[in-house]
Amino acid sequence: MRDLTTKAPWETSESKMVSGNGSLFNIGSGSRASASDTQGIGVNAYLWRGALDTLSFMPLASADPFGGVIITDWYTPPAANGERFKANAYILGRQLRADGIKISIFRQVQQGGTWVDAPVAAGTATDIENKVLAKARELRAQSASN
Repeated sequence: MRDLTTKAPWETSESKMVSGNGSLFNIGSGSRASASDTQGIGVNAYLWRGALDTLSFMPLASADPFGGVIITDWYTPPAANGERFKANAYILGRQLRADGIKISIFRQVQQGGTWVDAPVAAGTATDIENKVLAKARELRAQSASN
């Protein structure tokens, strides 16, 4: 049993998982994580945060900041009954580059009470990748001005 007057590693401001401002993985608002920061994340911090922010409208199923993988759960847009979407995001390195993010989008439609795979509109994944890149650049610019 541990002494209750001392804090466990996850309760201290030196924790690698939670920074002093409460942001997970030492990135996010108020954090001064750089793209090469290796303390709490294994991939480019700006691409990681940009992907999380861009896909935040979809429920999160899994996120691995060390491997750079974000997997969403199925999401049904309010205006689209009988149709749902899922996304997988892969951050491919530590540099903020256009080829540093890969997004896969999956679509299913309901037919006879069963979900059936359906094609995704051409360019959808590329559009989302571009939004992630734009958000990552914005976060880098904000960090540089702080």
